[in-house]
Amino acid sequence: MRKSFLVVVFLAFCPLLVAQQTMNNDAIIKLVKAGLSEDLIISTVNGSTGQYDTSADGIIALKTAGVSDKVVAAIVMKASGGGAAAPAKPTLADDGSVIAPTNNPGNPDDPASSHDAGIYIYNDGAPTGSKMTLIEPSIYTQGKTGGIFASAMTYGIAKVKVKAVIRGARSNMRVSSENPVFYFYFEQQGAGLSYGSSFGGTSTPNEYTLLKFDVKGDSRETVTASANAFGASSGNDEKATTGFTFTKLRPGVYKVVLSAPLKPGEYGFVVSAYSRVFDFGKD
Repeated sequence: MRKSFLVVVFLAFCPLLVAQQTMNNDAIIKLVKAGLSEDLIISTVNGSTGQYDTSADGIIALKTAGVSDKVVAAIVMKASGGGAAAPAKPTLADDGSVIAPTNNPGNPDDPASSHDAGIYIYNDGAPTGSKMTLIEPSIYTQGKTGGIFASAMTYGIAKVKVKAVIRGARSNMRVSSENPVFYFYFEQQGAGLSYGSSFGGTSTPNEYTLLKFDVKGDSRETVTASANAFGASSGNDEKATTGFTFTKLRPGVYKVVLSAPLKPGEYGFVVSAYSRVFDFGKD
């Protein structure tokens, strides 16, 4: 009876005793030969500092000495510095509400998953795997229209409108919803992001204007500025401007919704400084 009691006390305090010393392969083999349980040895490995040999020869020596696979796995994990992951901090929207984490970080249909930089249209009715669609940017050219004769007659005082022109009368990207939802993913999470790539040096949707384009023959165009002899000023045609609001989901990621239902036509998110437009059409 006394002997059994001593064994129980030894097993209970063994982890505390070995925690005071640095464990290694030889110490684990001694514990195995002493008849300690697998669970107790694993607890000892996890609760003690260790200098283990996890090379092929070291692991073979452990197995030859009768160390179980679970104990060897615990030793390898300990040697690699592995451990329980710290709980993730909740992601907050601008209004302070918690954004539910995605169940699948690699799900292409989930706006909370990681995506390449760009502007995406979300279509809940699309087939699985294609609900988030990237809008490929187009390059537009600038031209002058309206007021040219008046400007000439007034020696440059009258303003000339500057327009953005996209080749093709119709965008390849189409939406059917009157209330499409857009997601902006930026490469960096601060000003001056994207390194001049196709998403081009912007940091928030606030730097974009959503404009409606007029179809003229085989091209689309809209007014983006006006100019006269005394200088130029940015000024989109108010009739062509579509309002929107946005919510910051996490650094570098924004959800964009329109302020009013979208009417049929050709549209694009425009940043004048980069001559790029993320164009799409509403059928």
